[in-house]
Amino acid sequence: MQKNVMEYLENIVTKYPNKTAYADDTNKINFEEVYTRSRAIGTFLEKQGHKREPLIVFMGRHIETIVAYYGVVYSGCSYVPIDEEMPRHRIDLIFESLNPGAVICDRETQNALQTYQYHGKMYLYEDIIKTEVDDEALWQVRVSQLDIDPLYIVYTSGSTGVPKGVVANHRSVIDYIEGLSQILKVDENTVFGNQTPLYVDACLKELYPTLKFGATAYIIPKDLFMFPLKLAAFLNEHKINTICWVVSALTMLSAFGVLAKDSPKYLHTIAFGSEVFPIKQFNLWKKHLPDARMINLYGPTEATGMACYYEANREFTSEEVIPIGKPFPNTEILLLDEEDKLAGEGQVGEICIRGTRLTLGYYNSFEKTNEVFVQNPLNPYYPELIYRTGDLGKYNEDGDLIFISRKDNQIKHMGHRIELGEIEAAANLHPDVQVACCIYDERRKKIVLFYVGAPEPGDMATFMKGRVPRYMVPNSIKPLESMPLTPNGKLDRMSLKASV
Repeated sequence: MQKNVMEYLENIVTKYPNKTAYADDTNKINFEEVYTRSRAIGTFLEKQGHKREPLIVFMGRHIETIVAYYGVVYSGCSYVPIDEEMPRHRIDLIFESLNPGAVICDRETQNALQTYQYHGKMYLYEDIIKTEVDDEALWQVRVSQLDIDPLYIVYTSGSTGVPKGVVANHRSVIDYIEGLSQILKVDENTVFGNQTPLYVDACLKELYPTLKFGATAYIIPKDLFMFPLKLAAFLNEHKINTICWVVSALTMLSAFGVLAKDSPKYLHTIAFGSEVFPIKQFNLWKKHLPDARMINLYGPTEATGMACYYEANREFTSEEVIPIGKPFPNTEILLLDEEDKLAGEGQVGEICIRGTRLTLGYYNSFEKTNEVFVQNPLNPYYPELIYRTGDLGKYNEDGDLIFISRKDNQIKHMGHRIELGEIEAAANLHPDVQVACCIYDERRKKIVLFYVGAPEPGDMATFMKGRVPRYMVPNSIKPLESMPLTPNGKLDRMSLKASV
């Protein structure tokens, strides 16, 4: 029975030692190098006395960072990724919460580390990969490990702005990777194109399936997402055939007409998630890449990545939404109503998740953990945790789950309960709108619509009046040259709220 994610690497390195595992626009590393360097780091950390503790990896978005993660895993510790592009306040709070025994950085980040309130041990990546591997010491670490031991801690702020460290273990990640790989049909010919930062759990989609199958993953330079034509050229140059991107990254190509000019011709698998895909933009992808598999993924960090999937194998009408489908293997979705009973047919309920994919909770925060990792209300007989996502959904007539909105994205306005996502969906139907985002100004009690596109605000107001009930028409409509995004590419709603 597999109990450690590094078994993926140990199995594949004998088969494809010289094959490129990870690459970017300038560098690449093969499986033998990943294996040797990560074990060198693991040996160094073990010799320094680090054992079953969180260690920070403070490096940028490049292939050496991945090797550092694996090195921490080999030492029997859990890695905690941070990056300079994260808000400084969040990094300060992470150091305060963890009080880590050590930080791994490189020559690019070692000076930046000195500007934070950290005075512990600092290990330089370029030095510790030169450590002579001690196979016996690493074996002793391995035999003492369990699959429920922590693998990583990823900090996410959610809607509060206060970082929470989600602790995932080996079993939850292995369970995730096995199910995801089956759904995406990953094999040794898969060439991933990574879009997400390496300090969020979304990068798991490329990191560990690459180890499992001997695939190749390219880390796409962040600046290419500002130049859609260059981005498409990069995908074609490196023959990238599988991408797992946030929706805003995909619409960057479709909204600016790139699919018609220089379509990514090698793509055969396109997974998307984290946001609702505007139907107009989705249909452009289906039109220009009709043979590619389009897979909608849904899931929270607290359940180790994605928990539901739906293969969208057709175009959708403007009135439809793309389902999030059915749960991953060995995962169950409980749709609970306000009385913690199963929601009836067509009834909206909170999406709750059951199974081994649940993470261990929030680091150093039992109170927050106990608020959302709760006893299954349908099981009064023995302890069994579920995770309450805070997302609302319902089942359609085909038995597929439909995402409705976040609980905290549902407002009461003019005596009506309103889903802000419904207003966004209507705005995105305008033929000349590239992307729209709706927020609620609590202080002024106003609905504010932001959009990127050609229409004047007055024209946009007229359009909205023809699409939504009067009480849902935005009180303020603001055009933008570009939509603010979070570091991992999602719409930055907190930034938009702060601007009103």
